[in-house]
Amino acid sequence: MRFLLSLALLVLPFVAHAACEGRDLRPRLTAQEQGELQQALKDFPFPEGNHWIARKDKTVLHLIGTLHINDPRMDAVVERLKPTLSQADAFYFEVTQDAMATFERNLAHDPSPVIITSGPTLIELMSEEDWAALSAGLAERGIPSWMGAKMRPWFLSMMLSVPPCISEDPDAKYGMDARLTDLATENGISQHSLERIDDLMAIFDSHPIEEQVQSLVRMAGALEASEDQLATMADAYLEEKHGQILQLARLQGLDASGLDPQVFEEEWNGFEQKLLIDRNNDWMDHILDIQDQVAVIAIGAGHLGDDHGLLNQLHQAGYTLTRAPF
Repeated sequence: MRFLLSLALLVLPFVAHAACEGRDLRPRLTAQEQGELQQALKDFPFPEGNHWIARKDKTVLHLIGTLHINDPRMDAVVERLKPTLSQADAFYFEVTQDAMATFERNLAHDPSPVIITSGPTLIELMSEEDWAALSAGLAERGIPSWMGAKMRPWFLSMMLSVPPCISEDPDAKYGMDARLTDLATENGISQHSLERIDDLMAIFDSHPIEEQVQSLVRMAGALEASEDQLATMADAYLEEKHGQILQLARLQGLDASGLDPQVFEEEWNGFEQKLLIDRNNDWMDHILDIQDQVAVIAIGAGHLGDDHGLLNQLHQAGYTLTRAPF
């Protein structure tokens, strides 16, 4: 989700870390883990492909799965896509660059969307042991304990999902979404958001803060990302295996969380409902309104596959889907 990554990198202080040097975890999976991953993908609709074309009557939609973190290998991808996508009538992003820039400026004056401005801080809302574990993860990212204590729980979890090494990369936010924004701008193509930032923020604050804290504590181990996980995600993305990314994260998250499988599934399904299913459904309302034009739909690759994914929903809506070069 480009918005949340951008927001994390916007406020993440610069600290001296080595550049990310993680290794792809997939070759090191045990036979059992490989079997579990294959089983998870067995009935997973549209598990691969970062460029799909959906056609219906005179409407042509180029769905581009994106990765929100920079990877130099994306330059070659954009060069391959440029001749086709530069002919589009419009680009649709999760949130446009302009909308994000406006939000960032407003956030500098009013941090309340991500900071607890009244009432108890996180230190007061969780046990001393839990706070010590979470603040240690923040310290690795150069974030002092007093600052972390005032973060909204969902924002703190997002901070932990960004590996410390990311903070040294000044181009960390220049992922596929940003590259496609440049492509649209260079060709004078109109750009639109599929969601409003205010609506997205409301998703995270839809539950009382006490419930958010409980969820954060339970899932802390599963949320904290490593350099190896980052490398695995980037490699799988460039291999166009977005289904693997999600299902591997789920399997490894269960192991890292130490939770009872049923408790973990309840937590994971809650995140999935908010971040994928509900948002996909909202986006489809906008996408189905696109008529008689060629449009690019650039969204996180995790939104493409599965029953609730955009590809399956478009198929059910009568669009003909064709996988295209990426």
